[in-house]
Amino acid sequence: MIRFDILSLFPGMFDSPFNSSLLKKAREKQFIQIYIHDIRAFAQDRHRTADDYPYGGGNGMVMKVEPVARALESIDPLPGSRTILLTPQGEMFSQEKARVLSSYARLILVCGRYEGVDERIRENLIDEEISIGDYILTGGELAAMILVDAVSRYIPGVLGNEESVLTDSFSSGLLEYPQYTRPAEYRGWMVPEILLSGNHRQIENWRRREALKRTFLRRPDLLEKADLNEEDKRIIEELKKGRS
Repeated sequence: MIRFDILSLFPGMFDSPFNSSLLKKAREKQFIQIYIHDIRAFAQDRHRTADDYPYGGGNGMVMKVEPVARALESIDPLPGSRTILLTPQGEMFSQEKARVLSSYARLILVCGRYEGVDERIRENLIDEEISIGDYILTGGELAAMILVDAVSRYIPGVLGNEESVLTDSFSSGLLEYPQYTRPAEYRGWMVPEILLSGNHRQIENWRRREALKRTFLRRPDLLEKADLNEEDKRIIEELKKGRS
């Protein structure tokens, strides 16, 4: 089991995503626990102020250090915890990062907002920073939802088929091979014959080749880090010659 504690200025954003589909079932079966903490509840003025103008001037507002610190201190410490700030300046999130984070007993996610957070939060309260991409969102809440979903897939019991996560795109360093289901023919669009053959070895070879082909055509950058055997390299060379 893994526990997620999410600190946000807008806790209502999480109501629907975490009460639907696999995440809802995973929570009901206690494979994962999710707790949402309202940062504004830890502000000490009557207006529940959690942001302020930056020193030195500038556009927008900055999240204050005091309410974030108090919110974090209100969470009972547990061994195996990791505190993460969701911010565009963080390390790029990846499938491998999701796998690594799934080994922690608790992930505490701080959702950045506005023009960012008081730097003292980064310096004193955070273990690491994570970004989900080179673009700007209105806040870290959506990023937190994505991280929770991706990490939860590695927790035993969350997926109906435990091997599914091993064949997902990026898990092997490649994009996933094409998938088909019944009917075998629709409007003249046919399922590849090999998938109907029942020859599992040939099917696995076809899937590997298609995964390599799809990665080569769509995300060739992934091949630089993928664990390729000699046969994979031979296929890539064939693809290169065919493409040229």
